[in-house]
Amino acid sequence: MNKPSPLVYLALVAYIFAPALIGWVMDPKGHWYRPFGIWLLVVVVAYLVQKYRAKRAAEQKAS
Repeated sequence: MNKPSPLVYLALVAYIFAPALIGWVMDPKGHWYRPFGIWLLVVVVAYLVQKYRAKRAAEQKAS
């Protein structure tokens, strides 16, 4: 049996949490930097995933 792609999991999580997240970000009484914090989190996670993949590819190439 094939494992589902991580993109499928990401889409499922986005589908479930998007309404609550949009309401939280667009709250008029909220802080102005909320959307920037979310994008910073996305960038950091993408960087860590890319770093992990590069390390893993280097290990497989050495083997």
